[in-house]
Amino acid sequence: MSLSRHLVPLIICGGAGTRLWPASRKAAPKQFINLMGERSSFQDTVVRVTDPDLFADPVIITNEEYRHIAADQLDALGIKAPILLEPARRDSGPAIAAGAAFIAERNPEAIVIALAADHVVQDVAAFKAAVRTAARAAEDGTIVTFGITPDQPATGYGYIRPGSPLAVPGVSEVAAFVEKPNEETAKRYIADGYLWNSGNFMFRADMLLAEYERFDPQTVEAVTQAVRQGRQDLGWTILDPEAFGAANAVSIDFAVMEKTDKVAVIPVSMGWSDVGSWHAVWELTEKDEHGNAAIGDAVFLKARNNFVSSQSLVCVAGLDNIAVITSGDATLVFDRANMDLMKPLVKELEAQGRPQIEEHMEVFRPWGSYQSLDIGTRFQVKRIVVKPGGRLSLQKHFHRAEHWIVVSGTALVTVGEEQRIVRENESTYIPLGAVHRLENPGRIPLELIEVQSGSYLGEDDIVRLDDVYNRI
Repeated sequence: MSLSRHLVPLIICGGAGTRLWPASRKAAPKQFINLMGERSSFQDTVVRVTDPDLFADPVIITNEEYRHIAADQLDALGIKAPILLEPARRDSGPAIAAGAAFIAERNPEAIVIALAADHVVQDVAAFKAAVRTAARAAEDGTIVTFGITPDQPATGYGYIRPGSPLAVPGVSEVAAFVEKPNEETAKRYIADGYLWNSGNFMFRADMLLAEYERFDPQTVEAVTQAVRQGRQDLGWTILDPEAFGAANAVSIDFAVMEKTDKVAVIPVSMGWSDVGSWHAVWELTEKDEHGNAAIGDAVFLKARNNFVSSQSLVCVAGLDNIAVITSGDATLVFDRANMDLMKPLVKELEAQGRPQIEEHMEVFRPWGSYQSLDIGTRFQVKRIVVKPGGRLSLQKHFHRAEHWIVVSGTALVTVGEEQRIVRENESTYIPLGAVHRLENPGRIPLELIEVQSGSYLGEDDIVRLDDVYNRI
């Protein structure tokens, strides 16, 4: 078997988890943020499956609202891949089924490795070795799940009880999937040889769809039609909204894995974590002799087992077992023993309508990004970055005027019928109500400072007249 022709990575990155708030937010969730290094976990996952001797080109499936950030992060890696867009969130079952249907249309016998984009794998060599073994079982029609050999009695993961060995050495039947246990039960599971359920799978595309259809034919029909009736939009494949909406919202575990008799498990120790909490980030971060860990600038004095994530200086003195996370417009401080409070905290912030739940101070757009630097009663100052070739919509505002000062790069500015080039250290003015557009015709990012003034400064005071990103 030539794995480079058949083994297709399917990377699932549509989740909007907020367990790592305030770093992770709905507009830029944890899989797309540089949480622990120079790359996001989505980028690390893509890089992990770029070995041409083992993997074919990946397929990405994400939510429609993340289309541009996913494409930008792939572009930063110099990697091209088809991106499927979910018009609505239906959980991992329909997402994986849609990806399998997309791949099966091109090669029904393709072997798919479905990977969550927000996981960390520290031992890539062990990952690849497990992939090679799992592929041998998947070729014969087995759905293989990657079971993580536990190093502690974790209560935040589901577990797998391995059964009888299969013909492929190292692969066993799954005797049972079990839910997240309490600590005493987790200790017993480890003693009995249970594995953590990583939620990553390998299967032949046609086999996964056939098994899914046995238990939920409606969803398989829905996602198959969603793929066939999907439309192309600026390089993305948007799954048909009506068809995809008919799929039952369910995880792949409940939809297939816990019901099928064709599932197996391969145990692997590869430095895996689903990075599901700030405690998990602390575990993955290098610590000092007192157990303190920091991402960013921190000083600890008479303090133990603390965690700090911040770009500005944070000092922790005389305290143990706390976490401090700062993110420009929000600060989170909590006792690391009370991680269960994160979910109700986020719900409380949502109930209060706090904007910090939705977006960061830096907001990503198809053409680049903007960041609010200061805001008052009748003014707002923003830093705007436009990618090379980026082009904002042709638009106007009813309630504000704007001043643009170019800091670096070159801007092509349209105001009414007039166009002009604005270079570094030059500025221009957009009167209230004027039809205008900003573009970057250069080869380097365009950075400018925008000063808005007027009676209303909300983002909904934008009337788009023409837009290359189809946002009208």
